[in-house]
Amino acid sequence: MLWITLNRPEARNALSPELVVRLDRAWCELRQDPELRAAVVTGAGDRAFCAGADLARLVPLLGGQRAPEDEWDRALLADPALPARALLVEADAGKPVIAAINGVAAGGGLELLLATDLRVSVPEARFGLPEVKRGLFPGGGGPVRLSRQIPWARAMELCLTGELIDAGEALALGLLNRVVPREELLETALGLAQQIAANGPIAVRATRAALRETAGLSEARALEHSKQLALPVFRSEDSVEGVRAFLEKRVPVYRGR
Repeated sequence: MLWITLNRPEARNALSPELVVRLDRAWCELRQDPELRAAVVTGAGDRAFCAGADLARLVPLLGGQRAPEDEWDRALLADPALPARALLVEADAGKPVIAAINGVAAGGGLELLLATDLRVSVPEARFGLPEVKRGLFPGGGGPVRLSRQIPWARAMELCLTGELIDAGEALALGLLNRVVPREELLETALGLAQQIAANGPIAVRATRAALRETAGLSEARALEHSKQLALPVFRSEDSVEGVRAFLEKRVPVYRGR
């Protein structure tokens, strides 16, 4: 399992050029390492998961109001698609990602959360897209994904007012899986990741893809796509091992083949 910590607690884990570049590299590692079957992403400290883009460093750099100052700035400007990849807009993590939300998830922080598969939060967390209050646009997929994950009218209200909601409402809207006491947050997220990692990796990837890739398709097209995803699973060595282990009443040993 890959553990990712957004580690800028002094800035409420706001997305700086360095953090964006490192996050993109972390997703690349998750996709490429066959031993990694899931990831947990959280924030450092107890104030914020991620407060969004760093308005002093990231936004002026991307907008051309600030010249590059270090290797992270230059790496970001050299690859225009990098911010979108870091927020999993133009790239998929490829494997299940669990968000352990330790505080505010706003702007780009909420957009990152919306790209994850499972979400566990502390009661004190708050969620929203406040970009319009600053004359900005939530460019990390926020409006699109939010409107597909919670009721449309509430998504529209949150996007246009920029207000933040608490964890209780986020749970009621279906934005979160669980709200747990702070001392149980990381253990709960890790437990979910371990449950997933114990399953057949080929089956997990295909099932995850069926959920993600059929959203918005007609039922007929969705079922056809689901069938295509299923075929390689049933032909895999892992499927043979899973059935055999069940019949032999033992724990399966999956090899991702």
